[in-house]
Amino acid sequence: METVTPKRYDTMVGAPAAIAAGYRHTVGLKSDGTVTAVGDNQYGQCEVSGWRDIVAVAAGNAHTGNAHTIGLKSDGTVVAAGWNKHDQCEVSGWCDIVAVAAGWRRTVGLKSDGTVVAVGRNNEGQCNVSGWRDMAAVAAGDWHTVGIKSDGTVTTVGNNRYGQRNVSDWRDMLAVAGGYLHTAGLKSDGTVAAVGWNKRDQCEVSGWRGIVAIAAGSNHTIGLKSDGTVAAVGWNEHGQCNISGWHDIVAVAAGCAHTIGLKSDGTVVAVGDNQYGQCEVRGWRGIQPPGY
Repeated sequence: METVTPKRYDTMVGAPAAIAAGYRHTVGLKSDGTVTAVGDNQYGQCEVSGWRDIVAVAAGNAHTGNAHTIGLKSDGTVVAAGWNKHDQCEVSGWCDIVAVAAGWRRTVGLKSDGTVVAVGRNNEGQCNVSGWRDMAAVAAGDWHTVGIKSDGTVTTVGNNRYGQRNVSDWRDMLAVAGGYLHTAGLKSDGTVAAVGWNKRDQCEVSGWRGIVAIAAGSNHTIGLKSDGTVAAVGWNEHGQCNISGWHDIVAVAAGCAHTIGLKSDGTVVAVGDNQYGQCEVRGWRGIQPPGY
């Protein structure tokens, strides 16, 4: 391939990756390149206060509770904190990274040359990305990994028990999101496609229009609309889909059972499960990537 830096996921649609939601924690990137986090810290996944020069964040969203946090630095290197039983935090040797994603027990990085790297649990082949080329975006579900190619088609590796990898016919994709057992994709015309386990109606997105960004929780799917409002489908036991009153939103993130929204003024809103304080973001200010 001709040496061309691929489009980064966080600059393709919506705002850069300034917020991330894990199973029981939430991460925010401030305009000065520092990072803040709230929620469960059992594995040190909220130990990010010393991070500097960060331009994007990601959080492992595992339905089992084991979690880690990833930070992409301005120089293309990556930092990590949290649970590391499967070496999902072993990213110190990475370089030339332009986007990151975190799944259950693994971390995925998109390089400037369009190739992809991954570390962590690989029992279902979810880290078998060494052959990927011409990639423009990456996302990580619990047991599967998804990538958008520069031509707008989608490729996947990992578990496909519920058809969460049945994306071979997807075209013109701008963004993808991976949940526990489902995958969502945002098309260039603002519509959304979804495949996989649908017991909680998390794939019922066929009627969505005017979407500019998406996020997938364990069993719910979130869509950010061009007017700054938000749509949600799926499991709502903890109120994680109660976003009908949100407005002026520029980015969204979904954890296992909570949803995060970044407002245009740099403040953050949250709904859903708050057992570990993962929704305690009302005091956050200046949440936006440096230079945004």
